[in-house]
Amino acid sequence: MRPVRATRVSSVAPAYLLLTLTALLWAGNAVTSRWAPGHISPQVITTLRWAVACTVLAPFAARKLSAEWPLLRPHWLRILLMGGLGYTAFNCLFYAAGVHTGAVNLALFQGAIPVLVIVLNRLAYRVPVTLGQMLGVVLTLIGAGIAATHGDWTVLTRLDFNRGDVLVFGACLLYAGYTIFLPTRPKVSALAFFAAMAIAAFVTSLPPLAVEWATGHAVWPGPEGWAMVAFVGLGPSLLAQLFFMRGVELIGPNRAGLFVNLVPIFGAGLAVLLVGEPFGAIQAVALALVLGGIACAERLKPALAAEATSDAAYSQTRTRRM
Repeated sequence: MRPVRATRVSSVAPAYLLLTLTALLWAGNAVTSRWAPGHISPQVITTLRWAVACTVLAPFAARKLSAEWPLLRPHWLRILLMGGLGYTAFNCLFYAAGVHTGAVNLALFQGAIPVLVIVLNRLAYRVPVTLGQMLGVVLTLIGAGIAATHGDWTVLTRLDFNRGDVLVFGACLLYAGYTIFLPTRPKVSALAFFAAMAIAAFVTSLPPLAVEWATGHAVWPGPEGWAMVAFVGLGPSLLAQLFFMRGVELIGPNRAGLFVNLVPIFGAGLAVLLVGEPFGAIQAVALALVLGGIACAERLKPALAAEATSDAAYSQTRTRRM
C-alpha cells in the first residue's frame, strides 16, 4: 500500500501548489477591484483583461486550437456559456460589486464558493459529501471570516448589505457553476479548451461594454488603469484560470473549491506588503484555520470510495456529453 499512497500523494501535490497560486492571484484581483473605481470602469477592465489574455495566448494556442477545433465545435454552446458566465459575467459582477460594497463583504461572500460548489455538485451529479469536506468547509469559512473581519465579529452586526453584495453573491454562484462543469469539458488539451473559453469571454464582454459606453459610464484607463489591466489580464485571467482548471482536473471540484478561502488570507497578506498593515495573532489564527480546513478535507476523506464515486459521476457525464 505504501507505493500506492506515495503515488497518490505525489499526484495531488502539484494541485495544492497550483490552487494556492490561484488563490494568491485572485487575492490580487480582489485588491484590484477595490482600486479600480475612478481609474477604469467595470466593463472596460473586463473586456481589456480578456483582450490581453487572448493576445498572449495566441502564439502558443493558435495551432492547438485549430487542430482540435473539430472536437471543440460540437460543444461551442457549452464553451460560450462557460466562458460567458464563468469568466465574463463573473468579472463584470465582481468589479461592479467593488463600487458598491466593501472589502469585508467581498471576502465573506467569496467564502460561499466552496459551499456552493459542494451543493451544486451534489444536486447535479450526486457526488457524495464527506464528513471531512463538511468539517473543512466550516473551518475554512471561520478562517475566512476572521481574516475578513480582522477578528472583530461585531463587524458582522454592522454590515450594510446592498446591491453590491447581491452582485458579488451572483458572481460566486456563477463561478461555482463553472467549477462543477470543468470536469465535463471536451476531451481536448487544456490549452486549446482555455483558449476557446478566453475567446468566448472576450466576445461576450463586448455587448456589456457597448452598453456601458452608450450610457456614458465607461472610464478608459490611464497609466494606473493600464497597469491594473496588465496584471488582471496576465495573472487572474490567464495563469490563475489555467492553474485552477488543472487543479480541478487533479483533485475534483469539491476539494479544489476549498482553496478559494485562501483568498482573504492572501488578501490580508497583500495588505501587509502593499499597505503596511500588521500581521499578528489574528491573521495567524485565520491562516491556521483555513489550512487546517483544507487538511481535514484531504485527510478525512474516504481513501478510495469517495474518489471512485466522484470519478464515476464525472466519467458518466463526459460519456453523455461526448
